[in-house]
Amino acid sequence: MKRRRILGYGAGAVGASAIAACSQQQGGGAVSGDLPRVQWRMATSWPQSLDTIYGGAETVCDRISALTDGRFTIEPYAAGEIVPGLQVLDAVQGGTVECGHSAAYYYVGKNPALAFGTTVPFGLNAQQQNAWFYYGGGLDTMHKLYADFNVISFPAGNTGVQMGGWFKNNIKTVSDLKGLKMRIPGLGGEVMNKLGVNVQVLPGGEIYLALDRGAIDAAEFVGPYDDEKLGLQNAASYYYYPGWWEPGATLDATVNLDKWNELPEEYQEVFKTATYEANIDMLAKYDALNGAALQSLVDGGTELIPYSDEILQAAAKASTALFEENASGDATFREIYESWKTFRDQVQGWNQINELSFSQFVEK
Repeated sequence: MKRRRILGYGAGAVGASAIAACSQQQGGGAVSGDLPRVQWRMATSWPQSLDTIYGGAETVCDRISALTDGRFTIEPYAAGEIVPGLQVLDAVQGGTVECGHSAAYYYVGKNPALAFGTTVPFGLNAQQQNAWFYYGGGLDTMHKLYADFNVISFPAGNTGVQMGGWFKNNIKTVSDLKGLKMRIPGLGGEVMNKLGVNVQVLPGGEIYLALDRGAIDAAEFVGPYDDEKLGLQNAASYYYYPGWWEPGATLDATVNLDKWNELPEEYQEVFKTATYEANIDMLAKYDALNGAALQSLVDGGTELIPYSDEILQAAAKASTALFEENASGDATFREIYESWKTFRDQVQGWNQINELSFSQFVEK
């Protein structure tokens, strides 16, 4: 069997197991010792204090080093250490760093279709998102889109369904949203803007101060574990759910395409496998940690509140309108959206039969 097949990206857990076996046989590395030594830097959008989301970048780097016996190494850097957290794509595109770990929807100003690389309002959950990437053409779609920026990307983490954000005041109706200043990125931010919110985009490390000092009235980030670490519960009391704008947010590892093409094929396959591991690992870690963190927040006085049906219905209607607007004005968005929508309808129809019916029964 050829080495590239052993390290095949689509093989998932089987590929990872094969690498582990190969690693044991070769004394730690999964590639031959005659390959060159390569050292890269990875810029990220995350503060180092968030061991989950920044940990996704660390997982990629650690696994690449382990699987190559230290011949291919990448050093991760927190937001602001090389470039600001929202400039990672620019740094990778321009060659300031070889690779990055960020969220594609931070860069919808460059192309709104980049939102599909992370998540879109009322879209796919984490399991469905992975199905789209790995078996529904999503990865090829994003490769084609990112190529316009001289970048290639791979899923490298998923947060699962996020929370609906922190508010200083109780929000019951759509009219309560009007005029609020809120930190929320991506197409979710554009939907909130349609509902009257003054949207701002801030990197994770800047959210607490902005919320605490009143520069913003509300903010969303990820979920209980990360939000508690950022201290958002000390700046706002009302914690809403669900995060309808981020039902399965994928973080991605991006690589400058010129640097990618310079890599030996074995290193490319190792990179793909490392990102696959990070993608699965991050979601499992969030699911394991968020429950206890949420209980801690509630015990500390946080008021946990569901969004009203009025707000959810208005947001869903505005989301569909936004998708149609972007599709009518941008051929790339339309091509991706139509294909994605077909996949969404199919996978959600199936999950209504299996996942939803099971969950509704066991939760009675």
